[in-house]
Amino acid sequence: MKLFPEDLLYSQEHLWIRAEGNLATIGITDHAQEKLGEILSLDLPEADSYVERDEPFGRIESAKAAIELISPVSGTVISVNEDITDDIGIINSDPHDTGWMIVVELDDLDELDDLLDTGGYQEFVTREEEIG
Repeated sequence: MKLFPEDLLYSQEHLWIRAEGNLATIGITDHAQEKLGEILSLDLPEADSYVERDEPFGRIESAKAAIELISPVSGTVISVNEDITDDIGIINSDPHDTGWMIVVELDDLDELDDLLDTGGYQEFVTREEEIG
């Protein structure tokens, strides 16, 4: 069974959030990148754009699928990871650290309460695979 980092929160859309104060760094989970396979392209918002919880903020394309990235939180994008624009393979090799996508200044810290902790995400992934 795969272990997910304990210091992150997770969405049911397979994104992770590292919250520090009112800032949230967001990326896709190792589970998601594994399911997608080799990432071919990524479309992310510009800095200073606004993302809304439960709305798409970008798109990721792999050899297997193209999916919309659904924001787990609402707020203003203050940073976009330029490194992954130059080397998209980072998302496959290190999704929970250097493969982060955007940093959002949160509108409402309470939104974090609706996300899953590591154990909750692990159970969600296991159930999803059983349904399959």
